[in-house]
Amino acid sequence: MSSPLILRAIPLIFTFLWSSGWVVAGYSARYADALTFLVVRFASAALIVSLLALATGAPWPRGWRALRNAAISGVLLHGIYLGGVWWAVRHGLPAGISGLIAGLQPVLTALFAPALLGERISPIRWLGILCGFIGIALVLEPQLAGVQPAALWGVLGPILINVVGMFSVTFGSFFQKTHLSTGDLRTVTAVQYVAACLVVLPFAYAFEPMRIEWNLTMWLVLTWSAVVLSLGGIGLYFYMLRRGEVSRIVTFLYLVPALVAVEAWLLFGETLTPLQIGGMAVTILGVVLASRK
Repeated sequence: MSSPLILRAIPLIFTFLWSSGWVVAGYSARYADALTFLVVRFASAALIVSLLALATGAPWPRGWRALRNAAISGVLLHGIYLGGVWWAVRHGLPAGISGLIAGLQPVLTALFAPALLGERISPIRWLGILCGFIGIALVLEPQLAGVQPAALWGVLGPILINVVGMFSVTFGSFFQKTHLSTGDLRTVTAVQYVAACLVVLPFAYAFEPMRIEWNLTMWLVLTWSAVVLSLGGIGLYFYMLRRGEVSRIVTFLYLVPALVAVEAWLLFGETLTPLQIGGMAVTILGVVLASRK
């Protein structure tokens, strides 16, 4: 991945793949319980990447500390984050609120990056982070408009779980940057998904009937989730974390709600208002300001 053109395209490819996860969640909800689907997804991804690592002779983490670090990262980035977000949305949290909470990740990262990693956040980057957050609020406006403030008390639990998930992915990214900057990403990822699966499985068993209906749509959704998202998307994210500053990289996540809105317009026939299109422009401006060197 030494070509400058490819390197510049990686954040955009990653953002597109990451955004497709919300579409996948919508399809999977029709045929499977949230945590149950994640258990199957994590197990499938762990199996696929393990076979890939064995076939290519990738070196496995050596020693208890290396295995422990990979497992902790997997629990934070996959188990708690995805488990919390998917559970919260399935238990009544409006998608717009969940998307707005997701927009806090770049803000949290910028707040903690100076102390944890020594990264400097310039005024221009703070302006970009602010523009990005305003932009996603505009993109999510149609979903937020239908939410009554009083009704949020009824989903306070899912809101808190979603917030926990957001803190988990934020500090999981820091942990990945500081403790897993070396090692083969194939084998590290395999350990991460095994750990995530083992953490989510008891909760799926305790709180869900573990319903999953196997049909063509479910197989396609699982394949996309396990291969394209869990391997391709996460692999690109880890690659970027190793090469750059965390506070710059996560700003590309601001583009996710905009891409989700476009994908929902194309796939599900949802409306795309002028305000949302304007919000996309503000978001892009924010990402440019926050990610530029």
